[in-house]
This record gives sequence, structure tokens and C-alpha cells, in this order.
Amino acid sequence: MHDTFTLLKSKKFPTIFRKRVDTLQINLGYKCNQSCFHCHVNASPDRKEVMQKDIIDACINFIDHNKIKSIDLTGGAPELNPNFRYLVREAKKIGVDIIDRCNLTILFEQNQSDLVDFLVENEVQIIASLPCYTSDNVDAQRGKGVFDKSIKALNILNKVGYGVNKNLNLNLVYNPIGASLPPSQDELKKDYKKFLKEKFNIVFNELFTITNMPIKRFGSTLVSEGNFDTYMEKLCNAFDKNNLENIMCKNLISVSFDGFIYDCDFNQMLGINSKKNEKKLHISMLNINEIENNQIATSGHCFGCTAGQGSSCGGALS
Repeated sequence: MHDTFTLLKSKKFPTIFRKRVDTLQINLGYKCNQSCFHCHVNASPDRKEVMQKDIIDACINFIDHNKIKSIDLTGGAPELNPNFRYLVREAKKIGVDIIDRCNLTILFEQNQSDLVDFLVENEVQIIASLPCYTSDNVDAQRGKGVFDKSIKALNILNKVGYGVNKNLNLNLVYNPIGASLPPSQDELKKDYKKFLKEKFNIVFNELFTITNMPIKRFGSTLVSEGNFDTYMEKLCNAFDKNNLENIMCKNLISVSFDGFIYDCDFNQMLGINSKKNEKKLHISMLNINEIENNQIATSGHCFGCTAGQGSSCGGALS
């Protein structure tokens, strides 16, 4: 796999500072039942990294003592962590919003037969990957047969109230197939809703469009195909300074599977430590005052969050 970090460091991004931290994004491990083309984590069934219970307990303690409003559980497939349900239950006791970044096909994996009931019981918000509403595009990006399984999973989620009941949010994620920027989120949402309802009787709440980051598996593919510089030029030329105000890292920190703190999930994958400390901070020792109002570490990949309508884990920024 090509290292894109060296290429990214030549791009100077505007200086930005963190505000109040209200979201803790927790990477529960890199193991996944899929191996998607666009994955910035390079997750796969072969990965062994997984967050251990003592780190999860440290996350819970941090959430409880720092008035965190929401936790964003990601991976890999976060549900494959043996302590996923323990974390959800403990977070539920504290009263924070819980987001599960679900790849949908996980519902059909061994030992996950009661996952849907568990998510409903704990009112876990689902953000589900569905990068297109046609089978050819989804399977090309995520693997053969993934589209059909995803549609089946969405039907199951609708049946138990997801996307229907106000306490069971079901949001979908779109990302481009290749080296292009997402189309208008509002317009694409209309297309998704119309097609999925008419074709499969599927309903959902919101659609989030996310720009592919030029790192890890997707970035390496760009290099192999000779498209890395062209894609970076596209991101930089589409820079919109208005997106800086709502960029997600201003209110979020990311925790790696081994408990270390990063300014965002993308910085975590590139191994970029926080700007002020330039050392690894661990969730078990973290004082929130160490990170609030600090300068955020940036590099060329950050243009992916500010290009065009902007991009974040919650979709477009403008």
C-alpha cells in the first residue's frame, strides 16, 4: 500500500482551533466483515486490532465526567467488538446520544441475530453505509452481494421502527465511487428517498454525503492509477472557507482502538498527533482542558472536508 501522508504534507491548510468538545468518536477496532474500496481505515476481516475493555471503561469515565453529549461508534464494524454492547449499555445509563456506524451486512453475521433488537432497546441511532441506490455501484465498491444484503437489512430495520419512530433514527451515507466530489446532498436525498421507497418500500431520515479521503486504501489506489495529484487539485480548487466554521474536528475528538487521542478519525489513520502536545495523549489520562481551544493538527487531506458543500461524519457542511 502506498503511503500518501508524505504527499499530503506539502499542502498547507488554514489554521483552525477546537471549540467545546461534545462528541467522542470511538474506533472500536479495524476488524470488519467487508473490505471496501473507499475505506480510509483499511478495515477487513483479517484485521486483529480491537479496543479492550479497560480502554472502553476509560472512555466511559471520560464521557461521564466531561459532559459529552454523544458518542460515535465506528470501526471497522464496531459491532464485532466483544464489548460493543457493554459500551452501549453503560453509555445509555449516562444518557448520551449513541451513534452506530453500521455497514448493514453485519446484521447477518454469525452471533449477531439479536443485534437489531439490542439497538432498538437502547435507542441507538444508526448511520448506515449505502453509497448508491443501485446494485452495480454498491457491489463494485463494497463487494459482490452487498447491495442485496443492505436492502434486506434496511427492510428489517424499517419493520422494527427505524426511520419511522422518532427515537429510532436511520440515516444513510453516500460517497462517490471514484475521484469525484459528492453531488448536492439535498438533491441526492430526494432521489434516494424516491427510488428506495418506490423500488423497495424503504424509508429513512437523512442522507449524508461524504467525500472520499485520499488516505489508506482509497489514497493508495489513486496513487497506483496516477490520479492522486489530480484528485488533490480538485479538492484544493473546490475549497470553501465558509466550511471552516462547521468542520467536525472543532467539536469532536477521536479515540483509537488502543486509547490514544486524535483530532479526527482521519488524523488517527495517518498517525498525526495533536498540534499542541505533539505527543500521544491517552483517554485514561486525558484532561479535557488539554484539548479544548487548541490548534488542530492539519494536512492536505483536510481539504476533503472543506471542498464544495463540505464533508463531515454528519454529511455536508453548507
